[in-house]
Amino acid sequence: MEPSHEKQKEPQPSSVEEWTPILQNNLEKLLSIGEECVSERELAVLLKRSASSGNAFRLYDGFEPSGRMHIAQGLLKAMNVNKATSAGGHFIFWVADLFALMNDKMGGDLSKIQTVGEYLIEVWKAAGMFGLNESVHFLWCADELREKAHIYWPLMLDVGRRFNITRIKKCCQIMGRLEGNLTAAQVLYPLMQCTDIFFLKADICQLGLDQRKVNMLAREYADCDKKKIKKPVILSHHMLLGLKKGQEKMSKSDPDSAVFMEDTREDVERKIMSAYCPRTTESDGLLKNPCLDYIENIIFAPPDATFSTSGKEHTNFESVKTAFLSDNILEEELKKSLIHALNELLEPVRMHFHNDDNAKQLLEKVQKYKRESTSQKIQHQIRKLDLVELGAVQQGSHIVFLPMPSARPTLQMAMDVLKYVDAVDESVPVVLYFRDWTAKVCNALDADSKAIDAYYKLFLSVLNCLGLKEKGITFIRQSEAILKDPSNYWISVINIGRFFSLNDVMGPGMKDSDGVGKVIGRLMKVADVLALAPSSVAFPTDPDAEVEMSLIEKYLCSISETNCVSMKISTPSILLMQRESAAHKTDLDEYYVMDDPKVHGKSKMKKSFCEPGNISFNPPISLASVFSAGSSFQVARSPDNGGDVSYSSREEIESDFKSGALHPGDLKNAVSKLMVSVLTKLAQTLKNDTDANKACKALKAFDKKMKKKQTK
Repeated sequence: MEPSHEKQKEPQPSSVEEWTPILQNNLEKLLSIGEECVSERELAVLLKRSASSGNAFRLYDGFEPSGRMHIAQGLLKAMNVNKATSAGGHFIFWVADLFALMNDKMGGDLSKIQTVGEYLIEVWKAAGMFGLNESVHFLWCADELREKAHIYWPLMLDVGRRFNITRIKKCCQIMGRLEGNLTAAQVLYPLMQCTDIFFLKADICQLGLDQRKVNMLAREYADCDKKKIKKPVILSHHMLLGLKKGQEKMSKSDPDSAVFMEDTREDVERKIMSAYCPRTTESDGLLKNPCLDYIENIIFAPPDATFSTSGKEHTNFESVKTAFLSDNILEEELKKSLIHALNELLEPVRMHFHNDDNAKQLLEKVQKYKRESTSQKIQHQIRKLDLVELGAVQQGSHIVFLPMPSARPTLQMAMDVLKYVDAVDESVPVVLYFRDWTAKVCNALDADSKAIDAYYKLFLSVLNCLGLKEKGITFIRQSEAILKDPSNYWISVINIGRFFSLNDVMGPGMKDSDGVGKVIGRLMKVADVLALAPSSVAFPTDPDAEVEMSLIEKYLCSISETNCVSMKISTPSILLMQRESAAHKTDLDEYYVMDDPKVHGKSKMKKSFCEPGNISFNPPISLASVFSAGSSFQVARSPDNGGDVSYSSREEIESDFKSGALHPGDLKNAVSKLMVSVLTKLAQTLKNDTDANKACKALKAFDKKMKKKQTK
């Protein structure tokens, strides 16, 4: 943990050149905003760089338009923003209307939510926030993510792939979530908040101290690639105590825990007069007095502020605190003076909403929405990407999910996909689904977009060579599908995450040390199936298929969607050998890979396992049955060994091999010729397919780069 600004030294001229009194004054203004700064030195460097370049530094905070604004979010934030902009900053408010929509605020009506957002902006305006639309800008999440979804969501996926579940759980704890009770969606929120920071190009995260762990997550993410990612400074403001005993912070769900911006004079008096106001410290040695907290952080927040009580005017908080603790100020006197001071600050807001026609109309609408949301039962709308309605797929299609990318995709993967494509009647439309964004968040191929794209191009070319082209298949790339309606897709992902506990999505196979990207990938698979509305799905070469299909079935059932069938068929293994030691395993000799040169048809077969009489594991027999399907398999033998023989089924080959009538050497020689023929055909196809040819080279270059990286 880095120390707060109170414990750090001022930047020295040797580390920050041409440090001026103006820069020092601006630094002190910014530090007065935060209870903690990580770090002061970085903040000083940022101020110097901004002054030198003439470009204002950017501060960021976000809020969800939920209908109420307490005094810290209203008055204190307005004061802090004014300090920030007067120090040369531009303040970006991220209006999280999309999150409010996800949380069913205002009945899930986005237009109403945005009206609430406009109302809250009017509150800040009335509270004295300067520079609106000049040095203070409000960006609406729903609009920005609609227009720039292709930038935001890949960035979020990249953030997700960098952290394990343990690290993200720590962020959830700071949001008041008990670790054992987390929903899967709750691991998404800190990732998205972290993404917001970089999406908005924020130099400074100016949020409450309760958001520290998420902001530190952003700094850790920046450390992943220091050359490309700018590390934000964290300037965390104080969290006001709740007005009741034991409330560490205010709560919007408890109207008596705080003073709110729309409170009347009578509300303020009632709340403050009944507020907890001790003179003694708690068991932890801290004086947790919300009245003093308000005086220190609200009343004395403006420059040159004073506080009058018991016939004396105080120019600083310490004198008020000392006088109260020494019984020179009675509790009732302190509270009455605080009530008067708060009402003085709130009165301009009340007058603005009384006299300004636009503000008055906004307030009336928000009050109406509140009454409606209280009296009406919210109808939860099922939001999803609807690829059937968008015309991308036919209702009731058979969906085959392509395996996750690898640098050396095998023929086993291709043949498994073909087997699942052939498993349905010709009248059933078939869709091959390429999960490129899921591959990214699961860190497949080190999340290298070019390598992932190369994998799919190679895979498609090989499938076409092996006969897929004749079947009239629809190909869908996940990223392109999502971008047809990104908002509804990601709302569906989050809603799915809310339905399941984190433990449910992790299942028995995942550990907290695993990447959180795998959790997101599973939620995305459920959302993908929801979007595709298939009659059946297949997940070839997917070790997690059983867990993921269970999630799909449970969620579809919960929302009364037509269920789909998970297709499970037996696909013959064409593994060449079984290595006992994982250290000696490589795809290069265990499998034929898609871009193997024809010479490997013979060399790999020569090393393959082929024990005499053993038909329980016999790679040559499996290869012969797979690649000679639909035609006879010819084995050339000398007359002394019985002469040439032709087989029309796997059973015939196994019968002769088990009895010894077919010698392993003769079998291997025949399969070698078969595989040389297959690889020759594939090599020629890849050579003639320009995109596939480039894809092969790209994957080889990537594989070489990763091996070199691993040896360092």
